Amino acid sequence: MSEIYLINITGTHKPGTVAKLASCMKNYEIAVLDISQAVIHDHISLALLLKFPEHQQIEPLLKEILYQAHNLHLQIDYIPINTEQYESWVKSQGKKQYIITLLGRTLTSKHIAQITELIEQQGLDIYYINRLSARKSTNASLNDSSVACFEFSIRGNPIELKTMRAQFLNISRTFGVDIGLQENTPYRRHRRLIAFDMDSTLIQTEVIDELAYKAGKGDEVSRITESAMQGELDFKQSLSKRVELLQGLPTSVLDEVAENVPLTEGAERLISNLKILGYKVAILSGGFTYFGQVLSSKLNLDYLYANELEIENGYLTGRLMGDIVDGPKKAELLQYLADYENISLEQTIAVGDGANDLPMLDLAGLGIAFHAKPMVRQGAEQAISNVGLDAILYFLGIKDREAIF
Repeated sequence: MSEIYLINITGTHKPGTVAKLASCMKNYEIAVLDISQAVIHDHISLALLLKFPEHQQIEPLLKEILYQAHNLHLQIDYIPINTEQYESWVKSQGKKQYIITLLGRTLTSKHIAQITELIEQQGLDIYYINRLSARKSTNASLNDSSVACFEFSIRGNPIELKTMRAQFLNISRTFGVDIGLQENTPYRRHRRLIAFDMDSTLIQTEVIDELAYKAGKGDEVSRITESAMQGELDFKQSLSKRVELLQGLPTSVLDEVAENVPLTEGAERLISNLKILGYKVAILSGGFTYFGQVLSSKLNLDYLYANELEIENGYLTGRLMGDIVDGPKKAELLQYLADYENISLEQTIAVGDGANDLPMLDLAGLGIAFHAKPMVRQGAEQAISNVGLDAILYFLGIKDREAIF
């Protein structure tokens, strides 16, 4: 009967380490059932699962590997694996797989402890942990805006997935980190369309509030805007009321506001990388096309759907033209764009912050509440509340070293 051995090798990593160890086996007919290697701070951890044929003598190879490991100042141990153990391991590959993405300005042992305890409580197994962010210097300044990100690959069926998401959201609020939980499907790294809300998502302001302050109606409009974003008012009615208050505002003010609209942290980096990867990028916004067109030109976007301000003789009339883009309309447009691009909804991403974004966040394959209101964070499956938009690259499994800049 053939024999199976698990060989674990650890120690200081040097170039050629694996080649020297593998050379010990080149004269043997041994099936390599599995192999895994990680190097952290010049320390190697290498595991080999080997199946020896019946006629093969195991002792000479083990002695040769032990001798080579000794010369390389490595530690080695080997464990015999019986057939029943191996077959049980093989059958486990049918379990569901999930990806947990943990990210923040700084990640500590406390964060790892909180995450792993919850994973254990849900009856799940961690199969690997990987760093997606770039290495971070210990000399980084207090103003350093870089992000740390670890990815956990877990297997099994959670005892209560909804509860697990709620617990992660609580950790996020308590410790100032963000946690993504996705089922690991082929779509995860093969999305093709991303749709953004504009105000307070792609840009750092609510344009209608900026216009209102210019018109001397700031406080009144802000109160209506906040109630609408919290889901306390019907969006269409609240938008019409706010636009009415802008009657008589000259388009020169719109131009002034458009020139000074601040992009959200990470927006340019995210979109530039996704465009290079072949993504289509859309704005689906309850804001205004007047400002969306400026962003579309600046960021080379593919689609823009927003609300049209009526202008007569260079002044706002206080009315809107055409259909209002509200929550249901955003979802409808996302479905339309997916059909137009001939892709599955699973290949779409939607990002927004307000209650009127929830329909498209629910419909998209990956819906992300970005720096969102509490009810939106609770209603969306994913949330980013502590870092910039480019952190979405981590949710797609893209490492910093794979990004263009």
